Amino acid sequence: MHAENRHQAILRRLREVGSLRVSDFAAELGVSPVTVRRDVETLAERGLVARVHGGAMLPEAWAETAPVETGPAAPARGRERVVGLIVPSADYYYPEVIKGAREAADARNVRLVLDISGYDADEERAQAERMIGDGVDGLLVVPTGPRAWYEQLPVPVVIVERRPEADEEAGIDHVVSDHVHGARLAVRHLAEAGRRRLVLIVRGTSPTAPWIVEGFEAGVRAAGLDAPLSPSVLDIGGAGPGSREYDGPMEELLDAATEGRVDGVVAHPDEEALALLRRLRARSVRVPDDVAVVAYDDEVAGLADIPLSAIAPAKHEVGASAVELLVRRLDRPDAARHRLFVLPRLRVRSSSGA
Repeated sequence: MHAENRHQAILRRLREVGSLRVSDFAAELGVSPVTVRRDVETLAERGLVARVHGGAMLPEAWAETAPVETGPAAPARGRERVVGLIVPSADYYYPEVIKGAREAADARNVRLVLDISGYDADEERAQAERMIGDGVDGLLVVPTGPRAWYEQLPVPVVIVERRPEADEEAGIDHVVSDHVHGARLAVRHLAEAGRRRLVLIVRGTSPTAPWIVEGFEAGVRAAGLDAPLSPSVLDIGGAGPGSREYDGPMEELLDAATEGRVDGVVAHPDEEALALLRRLRARSVRVPDDVAVVAYDDEVAGLADIPLSAIAPAKHEVGASAVELLVRRLDRPDAARHRLFVLPRLRVRSSSGA
């Protein structure tokens, strides 16, 4: 169906019933929701319809029901501003990101729509396309799979908590925690506490692991510290206790700690720091006297029986900053692109000598 014919069909439906939902009307016409959404945008620019979340209304019908908002943050009358947020999980790390985004959206009279991808790249893409079909003005995404296709979407996108590739994603804004800085901060703290023989435990399957490894190695070089094990980065991948991939590196570390060849450990994520704490105590290795431990993430580190010092990414600030950046992009589509790195903080507790 030609675009002008679709426009006339949209206007006829609105005159008949007063409103329509983009996804439903697209199914009736046999076209994609994105196509109908663009048609609605075109008609809205002409002043013939009013866009609402997920659909459209006649301007006079919207004017009767639209709330009156004032102040610099208020969107134009007849245009409800809606942004989508897609995160891989809602039960570890990301609750604070979500909270920060929600509070920032509320402060700017923006509606935030949330979905959880479950670390499934296909589901993530389907969610993004569904949100666009429903009429979101922009997307905040913590990607699991490839990202280049986000540049082709008809709405602005902000990538959250994923570091940009060197030569890719030039047209997408990013807001990320600076995990390289966070890992260097952990190393510096341990070095200043007199620890010279450091080891990093990391799950290489984590998207943040490469940044933490980079920061740890840079921090060790900068402080001129020794290498107690070879390698000093123990990557346990996705393995768990009872497997050779997990127990082998852990036993090597525990032997070194028992013999005094390791006196400081950075462990990512928190659960690995907690597991290490139990195993060190089972070997009669004293924390922090013999070995100081710094966790990375600070989700539950402070709840350990020996409260764990931890690097705490500013997750709330990341979510809030992502919303602010997306709103600026909506207001100024041609503005320069941003890559915003938010610095984590160190929270010193008993496990490193506080």
